[in-house]
Amino acid sequence: MDLRKLKTLIDLVSDSNVSELEITEAEGKVRIVKGSNVVVQGYAPAPMQAAPLMHAPLAAAAPSSAPAEAPVAEVSALHTVKSPMVGTFYRSSSPGAKSFVEVGDMVKEGDTICIIEAMKILNEIEADKSGKVVQILCENGQAVEYGQALLTIE
Repeated sequence: MDLRKLKTLIDLVSDSNVSELEITEAEGKVRIVKGSNVVVQGYAPAPMQAAPLMHAPLAAAAPSSAPAEAPVAEVSALHTVKSPMVGTFYRSSSPGAKSFVEVGDMVKEGDTICIIEAMKILNEIEADKSGKVVQILCENGQAVEYGQALLTIE
């Protein structure tokens, strides 16, 4: 359902004496209930099936204490740039263009490091810390979630 249409429906319920509104369309079903707050619930027409979980043996997950301490100190020196939104991660401004950053590049705070496309809007993501790019954690064209690690800066 179009977000403008959804906002219009919420406004109509808020401004009227209607306490509950439910609409079913081809894309899914939306239910708006007015109480002390307006609540929007969306339902997908068909449930998605989750992938089976893979479990690792517990013995393999317990390394000795000496090697575990060294990586912890190293990881704390790294800064992780996280996604501020849900969308699609792009390393460059267009398919044939040069990537904004590569591993080993020096970036300054405020430099554009990638683009996240959300709802057909290209959002430039800037470095929030100066330093050297150590690792790029997402593939070009990959879907990313809010708060997902995009890259690390040393």
